Amino acid sequence: MTAIDGQTRHGRARDDVSGAVDSDLRADVRYLGNLLGRVLREVGGDDLLHDVETLRAAVIEAYEGSGTGGAARAEELVADMSAERAEAVAQAFTTYFHLTNLAEEHHRVRVLRQRGDDGGLPGDSFPATYGSLVEQVGADEAAARLEGLRFHPVLTAHPTEARRRAVTTAVRRITDLIDERDRARNATARAENERRLLEEITTLLRTSPLRTTRPTPLDEVRTAMSVFDQTLFEIVPQVYRLLDDRLQGDDAGRTPVVAPAFVRFGTWIGGDRDGNPHVTADVTRQAAEIASEHILLGLARAATRIGSALTLDASETPADAGLTALVAEQERLDPAVAERIGVRAPNETHRRALLFVAARIRATRRRDDRTGYAGPEDLLADLRTIQASLVAAGAVRPANGELQNLIWQVETFGFHLAELEVRQHSQVHRTALAEIRAGGELSDTTQEVLAVFRTIADLQSRFGVRAAHRYIVSFTQSAADLTNVHELAVAALGSPGAAPVLDVIPLFETFADLHASVDILDEAVRTEPFQRRLAATGRRLEVMLGYSDSSKDVGPVSANLALYDAQARIADWAAANDVELTLFHGRGGSLGRGGGPANEAVLAQPPGSIDGRLKLTEQGEVIFAQYGDQDIAARHLEQMASATLFASSPSNEQRTAAAATEFADLAQQLDDVSRKAFHDLVKADGFAPWFARVTPMEEIGLLPLGSRPARRGLSVESLEDLRAIPWVFSWTQARINLAGWYGLGSALEAVGDVDALRRAAAEWPLFGAMIKNVEMSLAKTDEYIAGRYLELADRDDLAARVLDEMRRTRAWVLRISGGADVLEDRPVLARAVRLRSPYVDALSHLQLRALRSIRTSGSTDPTDGDHRLLLLTVNGIAAGLQNTG
Repeated sequence: MTAIDGQTRHGRARDDVSGAVDSDLRADVRYLGNLLGRVLREVGGDDLLHDVETLRAAVIEAYEGSGTGGAARAEELVADMSAERAEAVAQAFTTYFHLTNLAEEHHRVRVLRQRGDDGGLPGDSFPATYGSLVEQVGADEAAARLEGLRFHPVLTAHPTEARRRAVTTAVRRITDLIDERDRARNATARAENERRLLEEITTLLRTSPLRTTRPTPLDEVRTAMSVFDQTLFEIVPQVYRLLDDRLQGDDAGRTPVVAPAFVRFGTWIGGDRDGNPHVTADVTRQAAEIASEHILLGLARAATRIGSALTLDASETPADAGLTALVAEQERLDPAVAERIGVRAPNETHRRALLFVAARIRATRRRDDRTGYAGPEDLLADLRTIQASLVAAGAVRPANGELQNLIWQVETFGFHLAELEVRQHSQVHRTALAEIRAGGELSDTTQEVLAVFRTIADLQSRFGVRAAHRYIVSFTQSAADLTNVHELAVAALGSPGAAPVLDVIPLFETFADLHASVDILDEAVRTEPFQRRLAATGRRLEVMLGYSDSSKDVGPVSANLALYDAQARIADWAAANDVELTLFHGRGGSLGRGGGPANEAVLAQPPGSIDGRLKLTEQGEVIFAQYGDQDIAARHLEQMASATLFASSPSNEQRTAAAATEFADLAQQLDDVSRKAFHDLVKADGFAPWFARVTPMEEIGLLPLGSRPARRGLSVESLEDLRAIPWVFSWTQARINLAGWYGLGSALEAVGDVDALRRAAAEWPLFGAMIKNVEMSLAKTDEYIAGRYLELADRDDLAARVLDEMRRTRAWVLRISGGADVLEDRPVLARAVRLRSPYVDALSHLQLRALRSIRTSGSTDPTDGDHRLLLLTVNGIAAGLQNTG
């Protein structure tokens, strides 16, 4: 199977964007494609390779040409395949996507490593951002803003994460081999590398992507832990160091660090029980224990490694009074351990002290109350004592080097690794409280609700309040939905004094709830539990905004505008009430759920809504894309921190404020027209069952992709209980991507003034980002294949409405951009999409074959051949399109 260099629609030159992509990337993709072709021949013989190549040629012809001959031939080829051959071909194309994706990731890392420190742009890099901030607000204010910087990604399980962990692991091994190939210096080494690549590609091809059972929440926890172990634990101090080096220049390492530990990680995995019956109080407890085990192991190893290297002789680097007292306390705490360490380092006091610290971390992991640390604050105190003694003795570089990295790690991760957040639906709380107030025997569900609060209290006792204190209320519709949580906590623990410390966070999701947000907050903060918590935290308050359900509720355009409006009003309310606000953005990976370039989205937010603090969700596929590689993770953290810091700069806030005023009337027109267009579609008679028929939505719900069900209920007659993630994922699988663009074309056409729209795209950050995201979404649609999905149901009226709006949106977006095709001004991204699209087409034809058979037979057996082929194609299309759910 060989790789193509690039194709475009309607017969335009195949390589019109190839010059923008490094030849090394093209060489890697071509090389891996050739290796896959060899493996296909070895595994399935010439017949399998012939079928794959014949289908590939047909979809390329369809993609490049203006007619439908290639597409018709592709459909015929797929229809004539045996069930076994269809599966083998689907697996071949899916494997190709995994190889292409890893080649692009590898090239991105290559570019990051080769790139010099070019300064970058404000909002994108540390030097440019901080330099611009100093110019605008002065050095002292810039330093104060840096000290208050906080970027808080929250990892969440992905109900439509299609890849098995075994596949992810196999892909990582191939990535390592490609990296190793770059360093191979002779023919023998390259030959051995190629042999191993062929072995691993064979393994990947033969590894079933299909889960036989649905993953449990704890499986999802362990998958997330692999990212912390392999990437985040090591990369976080490197990012702080990068910032410190750039700020201090030649003084870096000789003076105390100025870079704060600005990252905090959160997690919903094992804590998010909204609609997931598999997340219980016991699961939440185990999730926290697993995370603590990982971070304490990491800290102990780091302390041991750094301590072992801290071989400064006491005659040259004497201990100060603080360190002398610490060593004496250590000897009293555990004389045997102190003596054993002292034998190894009799004249190296700093080494002895840090190795004893490592022993205490190990005791903490064993839950040894006698010698273990009570909390991370005590560990930090010991580390800072050692650091201060080194500085006093003149050993400033060891003090500010690896030891400082360890301090940063403790500040970031504590003993809990990621702050575990609990989420539950407001209706569950209402039902539980009604039972409690009525007296009598409590249901199992209510008992479980109460058990969660007891678990939170236990976790805070073991790991500190930071470990678990945020409680998110889904579908917050009133202040009572928030105060109900405090009442339940008291009911669970018996008294207010025994209840855990809780920051109750409203999640405003629907269009109506976003509009009611300020009134709800205003009432909630006047209640006694909120007043008490505000006083304890310095009037800090967190508010979460849901990108998913608002988009499913009113369409992507109105949802974006409603989210902006809600943020502006909440920020104004917070300022008027002396509240330090943190907005928590419930973004998904897909464009229909707030995806797209995150740093650009941050810079487009309303004035006062960021203020140096950003919290957002990072989900399944996005977690591995952003944090799976150390270089990419470092770059992502730098970008996000820079955007968070720069968003509140006077220049950026003035720009967004001026645009909001200038384009207010345009925003209103876009809102009104797009929402009506969206509602005319989704509120049409029979829309919900039609949607379930023309997409693989119901079949996806039967497949073991994630621990959480796709629906809160079971009906296909309404969209109300359908989760927003499978709503988006299903449209993506059908190559329609409706959730990312529907309604925009009608709204732009209603405005009608191309010059005004172009000016808005250039001057209004929110609208400009929206147009860019819609371009990417449209680039991943395919009108012909979308039409074939829409033919699965007998509703020509709804199908025509969707295709008409798709054409209308594409035409108007191109008028605004002035290009001949979408993504024309982003050639590297355009080529990445075009590189994949014909191959995704092949999988779409295979999926359509499976869906037609399922629709005809009415089968609901997830183990039959048609469902198996469907899931294979779900994996492949997700890998090919990326940011899918």
